[in-house]
Amino acid sequence: MDSGDSGRNGGAETGAIWAIGLMSGTSCDGIDAALIRTDGRSIAEFGPALTVPYDSTFRGRLKSCLGLTARNGGGRVDAVERELTERHAAAVSQLLHKAGRKAGELAVVGFHGQTLHHAPVHKETWQIGDGALLARLTGIAVVNDFRSADVAAGGQGAPLVPIYHAALAAALPKPLAVLNIGGVANVTWIGPSMTSDGGEAGANLLAFDTGPGNALIDDWVLQHTGHHADLDGALARQGQVDAAALAKLQTEPFFAVTPPKSLDRQHFKVVAAAALAGLIPADGAATLAAFTAWAVGEARRHFPAPALEWLVCGGGRHNPVLMQALRATLQCPVRSANEAGWDGDALEAQAFAFLAVRALRGLPLSFPGTTGVPRPIPGGRRHPVPAAV
Repeated sequence: MDSGDSGRNGGAETGAIWAIGLMSGTSCDGIDAALIRTDGRSIAEFGPALTVPYDSTFRGRLKSCLGLTARNGGGRVDAVERELTERHAAAVSQLLHKAGRKAGELAVVGFHGQTLHHAPVHKETWQIGDGALLARLTGIAVVNDFRSADVAAGGQGAPLVPIYHAALAAALPKPLAVLNIGGVANVTWIGPSMTSDGGEAGANLLAFDTGPGNALIDDWVLQHTGHHADLDGALARQGQVDAAALAKLQTEPFFAVTPPKSLDRQHFKVVAAAALAGLIPADGAATLAAFTAWAVGEARRHFPAPALEWLVCGGGRHNPVLMQALRATLQCPVRSANEAGWDGDALEAQAFAFLAVRALRGLPLSFPGTTGVPRPIPGGRRHPVPAAV
């Protein structure tokens, strides 16, 4: 690894620079923050990472905003957006302390924000989070609004992490599938000719949302037990998959759509409520875990060639019932991304640090095979550190 360049002038250079990535995902459970050194094509060094959970009160306020759009929700989310941004600034401060670094050593913060509404068919996507405020609070330049340019160009706006998956997987055997199970699940298929810097992507990088991840399970468990997640799959393990309910879920039209395709967290909410009506909590949890695994299995129909292995990241990999269902469905090696030397909890935060550096350098964030855009598209909105008054 070369020593690279550091500091806030790094965006004008070509060497590796330090960047922080921040992710508040569709599970709405907290902030993941990660530090990496990268040139936007490969990873030179991994720094520390941390997670800052949301307290139940703020989590409830945040989830109450889900589904609002920029047209009807602006005034209703202002206070939540400010608090969300302040919490992200605190996460940056905690991570810098953990790393023993100062803000001036960082080139950029990649700030995903919180997705409230995602409807690319209407060319709409809305992530709240005040990039200018975050730059002022942290003293570090910020890149946010990663998805809008892609959606405006006709893409799905998601997933954006595949180019980072490709960089991580440069030395691994391929074809390889990387499955991220957050609130929504998405997969990246990396072909045998994929280059470490992303190359032209094309036929060697394919990505799309597979269906539900943890969101349906989390919401079901919260409704019936008051807990925010099915820890260790304990509730699902006590239940039985209801075949009739599962069959109803499998008729959702999303699964007949050819990629590229992406989902809003709320997409399956109505159909799931109808299909699971009358089930006991344990059977509902078991059925939803089976549904998530089945949806992942369906994704294989779209791969140009079978994956030799599946690496699983995101919170869903901590659910042993879900991991067992995936292995039974996929019938090939399935392991946690951590077993490949990756940090499966910090991976998406790392990805937004990587994407922020790519944005600084004008490199594309999305590709025809990942979001359906007609050509590789750069993106992100830059917010410099305001000049001292």
